[in-house]
Amino acid sequence: VHVVESGGGLVQAGDFLRLSCICNGRTFTDYAVAWFRQAPGQEREFVAAINWRGSMSSYRDSVKGRFAISRDNARNTVYLQMNNLNPEDTALYYCALTSTTAWPAPILPNRYVYWGQGTRVTVSS
Repeated sequence: VHVVESGGGLVQAGDFLRLSCICNGRTFTDYAVAWFRQAPGQEREFVAAINWRGSMSSYRDSVKGRFAISRDNARNTVYLQMNNLNPEDTALYYCALTSTTAWPAPILPNRYVYWGQGTRVTVSS
């Protein structure tokens, strides 16, 4: 599976960004998809996940109410709408796929089998 993220950039606190993740090479609906992020010197952390149908989603506490994950299975694409960004959101954001059908989706990176190269988000204060 080829996974490509896009949409990152440099923004100011309070701004918004929309990340996209396009996946090719396998049946997209076989996978739940998650966004992770990794700040410099920090471990990679779970941000949000969405099930194969797009009917269920989960978030880390610090982004609840600000971020929204969605998917368009016709376009093999997952989105992460990020509103009211703050400097603590600065990180390299990764998209990852898991064939695990259990819900809620796993939050550990080692449960995900396909990863993109990441898109960088920088939020200035």
